[in-house]
Amino acid sequence: MKAEFTRPVDDVIQTENRQINIFDINGKNIDKKVVKEFGDEWQKFFEHDDDLVKKGGEEYFDILNDEMINATTYVLDVGCGTGRWTKYLAPKVALIEAVDPSRAIFAADRLLGNIKNVRLSQASIDTLPFADETFDFVMSIGVLHHIPDTKKALNDCVKKVKRGGYFYVYLYYNLDRRGPVYKALFRMSDLIRQIVSRLPAKIKHLICDALAIIFYMPLVLAGRFFNVLGFERIAKRMPLHGYQNRSFFMIRNDTLDRFGTRLEKRFSAKQVKEMMEDAGLTQVVISDGIPFYHAVGKRF
Repeated sequence: MKAEFTRPVDDVIQTENRQINIFDINGKNIDKKVVKEFGDEWQKFFEHDDDLVKKGGEEYFDILNDEMINATTYVLDVGCGTGRWTKYLAPKVALIEAVDPSRAIFAADRLLGNIKNVRLSQASIDTLPFADETFDFVMSIGVLHHIPDTKKALNDCVKKVKRGGYFYVYLYYNLDRRGPVYKALFRMSDLIRQIVSRLPAKIKHLICDALAIIFYMPLVLAGRFFNVLGFERIAKRMPLHGYQNRSFFMIRNDTLDRFGTRLEKRFSAKQVKEMMEDAGLTQVVISDGIPFYHAVGKRF
């Protein structure tokens, strides 16, 4: 069932678990500094246990159904990172091609272990080694907002979907659901991101760990406290409420993701829907749940 590669393989690396195919990643729609930084990040935060993967998968994939994902589905995971979403879907589908342009592909290899129905390749969206209209389901989770031209990258992903297949994406939202106070807090945090993300890696990682403790955890713990008292509505209105049921490991990881990335774009629900429809998708569904915004559409 595996598709034939449409590009020459530059190198093959045999690990304890599998063969990893290495392709040219020198496309035009890529920021090499960002790719390197994510490779460093995911090699540090690759140890997602089964419970963490299960909880995350249930949040992200709440809008999928058996038509989209089933035992015959051929999947492409674009920007797989540590491979946690590939790991979540692997037992439910026929085969997953997991692709990432960074050295995170080796972190994915460690996390996925000897799962048999996964093939790993190092390639960028510009150099995806598969023919158009190959896959039943293509996903890109938390990736395209870190690419210079998000809309073009989304279009390139959708091209790999078969007619009648599905494309799933998660893109950072632009706080269009939030009030002025929340947005003001975000603007302050974004100024911090612009400074921290350009620091040397070791210093950046230390600062992000400190921010997780000093900035994230007080808000998370306060929200948990309100939930215990039965004030769920107050807890849901608090900043970072989506982290109230997450582990400190995940909070550290996401803090580095939030403050350590120099290239970040954000979109409204309307913009997400328009980009997906412009790419040739119909029946677009955007989840009402966190994380905002994750969406799926059918290619016509």
